[in-house]
Amino acid sequence: MIQYQPLDFGSHDLFKSLVENLSAELASNCSGASKVIIAERDPIKFLAGFLAAVEAKYQVFLCNPDWGDNEWRQVLNLVQPDIIWGKEISTQYSTRLTQYSTRREHHDSLIMIPTGGSSGKVKFCVHTWETLVASVRGFTEYFQVSQVNSICLLPLYHVSGLMQFVRAFTTGGKLAICNFKQLVSGEVPDIDPSGFFISLVPTQLQRFLHESQLTIWLSKFETVLLGGAPAWDELLEKARYHQVRLAPTYGMTETASQIVTLKPDDFLSGKRGCGKVLPHARVSICDGKVNVESESLFLGYYGDNDNSNNFKIDDIGYFDEQGYLYIVGRDSSKIITGGENVYPEEVEAAIRETQMVIDVCVVGIADNYWGQAVTAVYVPKYSNTSTFAIETILKYGLSKYKIPKYWAPVYMIPRNLQGKVNRDEILKIAVESLGEAGKTPTLRGV
Repeated sequence: MIQYQPLDFGSHDLFKSLVENLSAELASNCSGASKVIIAERDPIKFLAGFLAAVEAKYQVFLCNPDWGDNEWRQVLNLVQPDIIWGKEISTQYSTRLTQYSTRREHHDSLIMIPTGGSSGKVKFCVHTWETLVASVRGFTEYFQVSQVNSICLLPLYHVSGLMQFVRAFTTGGKLAICNFKQLVSGEVPDIDPSGFFISLVPTQLQRFLHESQLTIWLSKFETVLLGGAPAWDELLEKARYHQVRLAPTYGMTETASQIVTLKPDDFLSGKRGCGKVLPHARVSICDGKVNVESESLFLGYYGDNDNSNNFKIDDIGYFDEQGYLYIVGRDSSKIITGGENVYPEEVEAAIRETQMVIDVCVVGIADNYWGQAVTAVYVPKYSNTSTFAIETILKYGLSKYKIPKYWAPVYMIPRNLQGKVNRDEILKIAVESLGEAGKTPTLRGV
């Protein structure tokens, strides 16, 4: 068994000592600093730095230490930090800090959590300790628990990892931070999962369900939260077959994680969709789009002056008669082909159901005749996978205009750690792949 010791933050001496030392460092700072970037690889140091900076009322920016130079250039130009915690990053960029010196402002602590969405460009959602705690209150009330114990496999700089810490810390719970790669390549943690929540993204769940030992371990959890990206029906059905108590969630960095969740009992009974709205949020459908009002809603994007108290999301959705939310797709990814609307998520789900692809992403390529041509970038399951055979199956479930006109095979669909696809990158891959195959006589530049 891999030994992972769950952290009890109330009695963890090393953690408390780190927080105290870092708090003292900030308190003794006489340079007027107000902005601190946290890019620590060590999870204990990361969390200690986060708490110390919040308590000292600094502007806190959570960052990925593995970002490339392009991302870091974006972040430094936007943030203009005074302090960077994270040895590798601090050493590399310390020469740039002098030009970003600012005077200390008096304000409540602001917590900046990165989000890239599907565009790949780094943005920061502005939160406060109060918005994060509001999310915890909604979570505990919805699941009817007073203490939240979590096994965390997700990065702490991301809202899905950070909120696991905040839930445990504010409710007196425990947090076990595990390395996902080590877990899937070795033995399962020596932790009784029955008293813990665990949060996964779809690609992680897929890996779990490929390993019988991990599948058995996962099925022992009372609740397995699933979010970060849409899950496909085949994956959900496999989890249901193995009696994994999934709780598919709907939420985002802007809402401090989930605002809608399908409870495990509903999932196992065959219920679909995102579930019901958590107590701290109010979700409505306006002109077909999802609109959110919530105590956990962010203040806006860093550097943007729009700080409205409601948030109209790009997702198209509806509620059924029982109050369960369903998401149809993203309005911005909608493909208009020959005057007809096509939502990629529907086509991707149908292609996956053929069981002839490992992964797929559907996009619209500019076309002189159709306006946009439905195009599938896919990873074939077999070396002799026939797109003609896939199309033949699709004709039984999809309207003709929804069936892809172009197919671009690739070895891998580019996804981030949360399983989200960068559709701009997919568009480039599709155009290049089709061009090499001589299939772009009607394509315009994109």
